[in-house]
Amino acid sequence: MSKKDIVFCKGGGCTAKLGPGVLSRVLERIPKKYDENLLIGFESSDDASVYKLTDDIAMVQTLDFFPPMVDDPYTFGKIAAANALSDIYAMGGEVKTALNIVCFPEQMDLNILGDIIQGGSEKVTEAGGVLSGGHSIMDQDVKYGLSVTGIINPNKIYQNNGCKVGDKLILTKPLGVGIISTANRVGEASKEAMEQAIESMCTLNKYAAEIIRKYDVHACTDVTGFSLLGHLNEMVAGDCSAVIDSTKVPYIKEARDYAKEFLLTAAAQRNRNYLEDKILFNIDDFAMEEILFDPQTSGGLLVAVNPDDVDDIMKELNTLKLPCGVIGKVVEAKEHKIIVD
Repeated sequence: MSKKDIVFCKGGGCTAKLGPGVLSRVLERIPKKYDENLLIGFESSDDASVYKLTDDIAMVQTLDFFPPMVDDPYTFGKIAAANALSDIYAMGGEVKTALNIVCFPEQMDLNILGDIIQGGSEKVTEAGGVLSGGHSIMDQDVKYGLSVTGIINPNKIYQNNGCKVGDKLILTKPLGVGIISTANRVGEASKEAMEQAIESMCTLNKYAAEIIRKYDVHACTDVTGFSLLGHLNEMVAGDCSAVIDSTKVPYIKEARDYAKEFLLTAAAQRNRNYLEDKILFNIDDFAMEEILFDPQTSGGLLVAVNPDDVDDIMKELNTLKLPCGVIGKVVEAKEHKIIVD
């Protein structure tokens, strides 16, 4: 097979994730074993596990892999790697090593696989990590990602559910890449929109993480397959709610147009169904709702910060090349976990 014959799955990137409802039912059945050194496990739906090694060092572990969402294997490798590395940054950690995860059809041109791994390797190097090995299996379709290990001070972990009432919510990348990738698969996305989506997906969250770690961060996650609203729902799992100003949410402009044309993903509808009773929409804007439910691949960081730090944080974030914004605030618990104005 040639490079142009690469076989893509119907749901590429983080649209291929199992829905949050299905996943939560499975995880509830897993026996929980107590270990005082396991600081973060799967119970809180956090971005990575954290295991304490010493008083000053903890190990951060994560993995992520999925089918392609773009036509170019090299670009796909970069996106898949950036997405996997993101979980380390969402916890406040530093990337150290990575292992390739490869599913590849035996009859396909191995140059395609070489391009994928090259793209991934370059992102690991950019992150300051070392690609130290991996594992591959034969499969009917291409899938690629990384298992990543990082380190962190056990006293400086960003959990996803540490929000405090009064916190401001900052999003460091624009939404809409899932909608745009869907439109691109059916030939409806503009070249400009797809270029913006690829630039966003290829950009490491390393640079935003280096900025926010200077400030008083109470909670952090990266926005991926469960959408902005899905991951925010995990952040306000405690005794608080969130209010989102939909006019402040950054997104790639064409995503709204494609949503109006119903170029949507099944994953977004799973997100909507799961979150339906947890969200109050005070807007009459179907396209904006779809953007907020849109599964992101290699999305930005969603950060709850001390409101006193917001102006300084935004001055620094605005020096980066991607749109970002202060999109809402954390409030006392309401009937709904999230209110969208």
